[in-house]
Amino acid sequence: MPDIVTVVEVDGAPYGVTVGPDGALWFTMATQGALGRYRDGVVDTITLDPADGQPTVLVTGPDNALWFTEFRGGRLGRLAEQGSVTSIALDGPYGLCVGPGGLWFTELSSGRVGRIAADGGIDRAEVDGMPSMITAGPDGAVWFTVNQGNAIGRVDTDLTVTRYPLPTPAAAPVGITAGPDGALWFTEIGAGAIGRIAVDGTITEFPLPDPAARPHAIVTGPDGALWFTEWASGRLGRLTTDGAVSHLDLPGEEPHGLTVDRAGHLWIAMESGALVEVSP
Repeated sequence: MPDIVTVVEVDGAPYGVTVGPDGALWFTMATQGALGRYRDGVVDTITLDPADGQPTVLVTGPDNALWFTEFRGGRLGRLAEQGSVTSIALDGPYGLCVGPGGLWFTELSSGRVGRIAADGGIDRAEVDGMPSMITAGPDGAVWFTVNQGNAIGRVDTDLTVTRYPLPTPAAAPVGITAGPDGALWFTEIGAGAIGRIAVDGTITEFPLPDPAARPHAIVTGPDGALWFTEWASGRLGRLTTDGAVSHLDLPGEEPHGLTVDRAGHLWIAMESGALVEVSP
């Protein structure tokens, strides 16, 4: 069974979380318009200017800087190693990942997926239905959830988009990750289920014991299982590739993002004001 190792109190509402290029834990605070950094027992905060952008997802970019989406502010932010912050105007950016040819993002408001190349050039493809989270796939393409289109999308490096409708109506997929088995795994926040899509488009759904749990983010753990947050139930879920589900009750409420650190521990961002470290 997993164990809770550390609970780090945060003066704010952590939302997205990742391991930065410096090995520290970095997180967004959407409500406060700020970024946070945790290492060796110390939490530091960087308030963004302006602070009304609702920072959501952050990743380490191919240039070794931290990049983050500001959904409400319509900006893609970049935090350089020396601490300076710059931004690029986008239309309601939400999901973000490193993929072939650069940094990939979704524009949830306008219905597009895009790529920023190393030279700063931006290319986009149209996607109806609110594209949400996005991740690099095992097949050289990039995969994403289409939250209101009830589908999983795939975009090639030439920006050709393929859609795969979900069998369950109003499943509202959000989180997505490359799995340990060569497939993509995703959360269905509306259906209370975890989904799997093979690179050939075959979809399998795994209903959770609590259909109202509202699973949100998902990652592949160091143990070869899928780990996910349940926003409504306040739990961390674990799903094996053959469909066995278990749970861990988390301290606090509204778990959102999660990541795996360099030691193989999971970190969960609790919007109620904490970071929780879990040993799988």
